[in-house]
Amino acid sequence: QVQLVESGGGLVQAGGSLRLSCVASERTSSIYVMGWFRQAPGKEREFVAGITWRSNPYYADSVKGRFAISRDNAKNTVYLQMNSLKPEDTAVYYCAADPSIERFLKDYLGMAAWGKGILVTVSS
Repeated sequence: QVQLVESGGGLVQAGGSLRLSCVASERTSSIYVMGWFRQAPGKEREFVAGITWRSNPYYADSVKGRFAISRDNAKNTVYLQMNSLKPEDTAVYYCAADPSIERFLKDYLGMAAWGKGILVTVSS
C-alpha cells in the first residue's frame, strides 16, 4: 500500500501561516485524490481540503479563502498553505489519498491511505 508522510506542522500565532506537505511513497491510482483531514481534541475528524490529479481543488467552508491546496505530481506531493490561521484550526492534520473524489470527500471508511498525522497549534 502507498505510504503517506506529513511534514510542516508546528506552533504559530493567530493570523500567521504554515505550509503542510505530504509525500506519497509511490505513484499509483491510489493517489488520484490527495488532501487533508483534521481532528481537534474531543471532536470528530473533519474534511479540510482535497485535490485531484488534475489539480481540481475542494475545500471545507471553514477554510475557504484562507487555505490553498496544491500538488506536484512529479514529486508525489500535496501541499496545504494555511494563512490567517485561527485558534480553531488547532488540530492533528492527516494526509489522505484515494482513487475516488466522491469517497474522499465523504471520509470513506476504506480510504486507500492515511498519514500518521501532524500537529498544528494556533495560539491567540
